[in-house]
Amino acid sequence: MSERVKFFPGREIRSRSIDEVLASEYAADLKYSWASGAAMSRFLIELKNGRIIARKCNKCKRILLPPRIFCEDCFRETDGWFYVKDTGTVNTYSISYVAADASRLKEPLFVAVINIEGATEGMGFLHLLGEVSEKELKVGMRVGAVWKPEAERIGSILDIRYFKPI
Repeated sequence: MSERVKFFPGREIRSRSIDEVLASEYAADLKYSWASGAAMSRFLIELKNGRIIARKCNKCKRILLPPRIFCEDCFRETDGWFYVKDTGTVNTYSISYVAADASRLKEPLFVAVINIEGATEGMGFLHLLGEVSEKELKVGMRVGAVWKPEAERIGSILDIRYFKPI
């Protein structure tokens, strides 16, 4: 039979000291960068200039928006840039009473997937709807972009404030 250990080297941790051992506060000073890639970089530059740009695939004849350098249907490099309109139709929408920071809203946000005119059917992006009431909302509604003033644009999808009915 083996002997029982009666002495353990080290220091005993009492329950009140657990927090000192397992948790500590640290103020991180993180620095990072993010590369948006060739297609998204050009897309963001064009948004800053008040235009929406897509990529064209000559093999499958699609206009890809948001733009991509490779066609996910053909598995080949896309063939060039193509400007599309800043109008489109609501593909689907949601009424949200929760803000981006998870706080409650008194007035709802209307968020929609917008099929952009000039891009292949079903191509577009998620954005806010404005100047519309809940009663007016419907799938298939035609909308147009409301842009920030040129001096306020920074190369972001938010350079389009929202889409409104046209």
